[in-house]
Amino acid sequence: MTFRTKISVRLLSTSFLSGALFSAGAHAASYVADPAGSKLEFVGVQAGAEFTGGFHKYIAAIDFAPDALANAHFDVQIDLASVDSKDKDRDQTIRGADIFDVAHFPTAHYVTKTITKTAAGFSATGSLTLRGVTKDVPIDFQFVSTGAQAKLDGTAKLKRLDFGVGQGDWKSTEWVPDAVTINFSLLLKPKP
Repeated sequence: MTFRTKISVRLLSTSFLSGALFSAGAHAASYVADPAGSKLEFVGVQAGAEFTGGFHKYIAAIDFAPDALANAHFDVQIDLASVDSKDKDRDQTIRGADIFDVAHFPTAHYVTKTITKTAAGFSATGSLTLRGVTKDVPIDFQFVSTGAQAKLDGTAKLKRLDFGVGQGDWKSTEWVPDAVTINFSLLLKPKP
């Protein structure tokens, strides 16, 4: 091996190691959702009529960077009493013992386990705890960074009966289907 070859090999090795260390050290930026510019909604059907409900109170702590997925993490806590479906009677029923039972289970909690890149954006699998039941729920989302702020838009699908959301008369899927779609659009600001 010539002197020039040895130098080339050393330079390549050093470059490779530096790149590997830099990649391993890549970290996700930390954000919190700004409720004023964010939406966390669900789409349901009651007696054949579709309706959209949302939550006014939630905390979303997001650690994310597209080049640091191994270190990405979402932690979302939702105040279930803040539900708003634009119908007071329905909201009272949703908060009641047969649906969310907010007296015993005031919050829902979603924490990601894994996040991967997809052709359309990103996909995550996380644990959702609702009414004391914890199950994995996948989400699909897009992430756009605009300087210090960022936007996270996505969707999830779940079955309400998997979580016991629907007791008594509400357990039947005749008037309220089992499938529920979650839509979210979170305006993210750097974590203070």
